[in-house]
Amino acid sequence: MNNAKRKKILMRLKQNTLKPVTELNYSSHFELLIATVLSAQTTDISVNKITEKLYPVANTASAILELDTDGLQQYIKTIGLWKTKARNIINLCRILVKCYDGSIPNNREALEALPGVGRKTANVVLNIAFHLPTIAVDRHVFRVCNRTNFSIGRNVQEVEQNLLKFVPKKFQIHCHHWFIFHGRYTCLARKPKCFICNIKDLCEFEGKIDISIPHERLDSGSN
Repeated sequence: MNNAKRKKILMRLKQNTLKPVTELNYSSHFELLIATVLSAQTTDISVNKITEKLYPVANTASAILELDTDGLQQYIKTIGLWKTKARNIINLCRILVKCYDGSIPNNREALEALPGVGRKTANVVLNIAFHLPTIAVDRHVFRVCNRTNFSIGRNVQEVEQNLLKFVPKKFQIHCHHWFIFHGRYTCLARKPKCFICNIKDLCEFEGKIDISIPHERLDSGSN
């Protein structure tokens, strides 16, 4: 795919959501970090159901430490990997309290040194909390970029590095959200909704699904 086509794709995805925001609920940098750690291999909806009960009780590193591992597990046991996530979050909170006075560090090296925080989570926090032009590559971004030929990579890091080369600076702050939403609601894993895709003519996916929808169905669906 050439850069002219990539720019057109970005412009169209931008039209869908001019100023995208994460679908995780949070009201502080700490809440964003914890929600992102919890969201690994779990939907944002599931995480929001947990944090709406957890955060009124404990939404700082010191408050979560008071819960201890067993107490935290009671709040998060409805999601996958909850035991591991609870241990990581407790250890993460200990480091935040000891080394950062409970605050969230604003650099990649410090973030990735925290238990349970990988490159994707660090990118999310740096991008959303600190407004840095990082590009987080999750399963949706990985799928959309490879499927459309926008950014080919064998793993998430390759896709991220290619995106940083291909995406103009002015688009980098929001582009991972545009790809996430496109993958979450249009370019689905099993049955992509090519018939409603606004980048269909630019996409280089050879297996596009072309479904014609009768006008009467469109009319009836708009009521």
